[in-house]
Amino acid sequence: MNNRYLYEGASGPWELVIGLEVHAQIISNSKLFSGAATSFGAEPNTQVSFVDAAMPGMLPVINEVCVEQAIRTGLGINAEINLVSVFDRKNYFYADLPSGYQISQFLRPIVGKGYLDIELEDGTVRRIGITRLHLEQDAGKSIHDQHPEKSYIDLNRCGVGLMEIVSEPDIRSAEEAAAYVHKLRSIVRCLGTCDGNMDQGSMRVDVNVSVRKAGEPFGTRAEIKNVNSIKFLAQAIDHEAMRQISILEDGGEILQETRLFDSVRGVTRSMRSKEHAHDYRYFPDPDLPPLVLDAAWVEEIRRNLPELPDATKARLMKDYELSPYDASLLVSEKETVIYFEESLKWLRPSNVKTVKLLANWLLGEVFGALNRESKTIDGCPISPAHLAGLINQIQEGVISGKIAKEVFVLMWGSGKDAPSLIEEHGLKQVSDDGAILMTIDKILDENPGMVEEYKSGKEKLFGFFVGQVMKAMAGKANPELVNKLLKQKLGVL
Repeated sequence: MNNRYLYEGASGPWELVIGLEVHAQIISNSKLFSGAATSFGAEPNTQVSFVDAAMPGMLPVINEVCVEQAIRTGLGINAEINLVSVFDRKNYFYADLPSGYQISQFLRPIVGKGYLDIELEDGTVRRIGITRLHLEQDAGKSIHDQHPEKSYIDLNRCGVGLMEIVSEPDIRSAEEAAAYVHKLRSIVRCLGTCDGNMDQGSMRVDVNVSVRKAGEPFGTRAEIKNVNSIKFLAQAIDHEAMRQISILEDGGEILQETRLFDSVRGVTRSMRSKEHAHDYRYFPDPDLPPLVLDAAWVEEIRRNLPELPDATKARLMKDYELSPYDASLLVSEKETVIYFEESLKWLRPSNVKTVKLLANWLLGEVFGALNRESKTIDGCPISPAHLAGLINQIQEGVISGKIAKEVFVLMWGSGKDAPSLIEEHGLKQVSDDGAILMTIDKILDENPGMVEEYKSGKEKLFGFFVGQVMKAMAGKANPELVNKLLKQKLGVL
């Protein structure tokens, strides 16, 4: 077995078994069973209907948009769409759950088995099974840090539509778990079914972790609730794995419990004993009939799906000969691939060589500058047209790659296009044979000893002469022409 799947303990290697439950908030203007708004950041308790507040006699009415979004997501994760599904009541008490139950789906979910193929850093592809996707309503929010003795309740989130996407226990490392969530997030964002903003709570992950010796039955699992970043996900898994290994090697037993991840200390801590399905006393919701879908409607949704990240990646690799790594980076975020493909419209010409150069600049210079300023591609001060314009100036020989980096900095700070800045700052590349030859003659005359050494076999000195010519011409000489003319000149000396 590959070492990436093994965690070392005092007694030798242990295998990690992980299953994920991803709660993805559905993009919809209203909640799953009411007409209340769903916008993020509203004043507490201003987006609450009588249904959300569980007032007597209020009946739920299914939101068709939420159903369609669940179908789109199911199709995007290669899953079966169940034409008949049932809503159930999941009974438990929280102060932020006014009805005392959550409307969810249990035995008959809207989406059945599917899978995701994930790619790891070394290029390995793993297929992770998906057990189901079911629809459910979110609970409200309890706020404990606003008063020393009281907790506050905000019901704005209560009743918001969620898709709970449950994986098979196929994941074997923190790296795989992170890749799975990243891939799922890119798909739902591409489909427009969830915004994937983990920091705002619209995508949360419950992590089931257990350890075992290779080949043994599954161990007792602990569930880590509500992990809200991919970074924290990996940290929580690594800590929980070592915690369980330590307990087992000391002769202890793992408790089936729910835990929380403390991101400050980097540890998991116990929250409560883990509930079982029977603890929730599931039964079909008497106010909601079975959800029956029209097969023709499902097929219409399938036909209208956008190109998904894997298909976009394959197309970029085929059409422009991009590497799998570069293509993966370009499609990892919806906004990045939109920026890239908008840039392609302005390239002259849009051939393989030019597109590869554009990709290198986007993934290198642009991403580097965005990271330094903690910005996303949406906040990039250089438009797709302007980035393509810079690439055009390089390809047409107006500026060298080195000067282009100076122009890029000027573009970043000013918002101006490359041709304007090149003209304004006198950065145009010198491609005049006569001017370059005059500089070459001067450099060779000033360095007769170096010339003799080169002629005697020290060919590495050629780089010295190129550097001196470029320095004398303030980096504006056409490098290809400098190399060509220098070779000619040194060849006849």
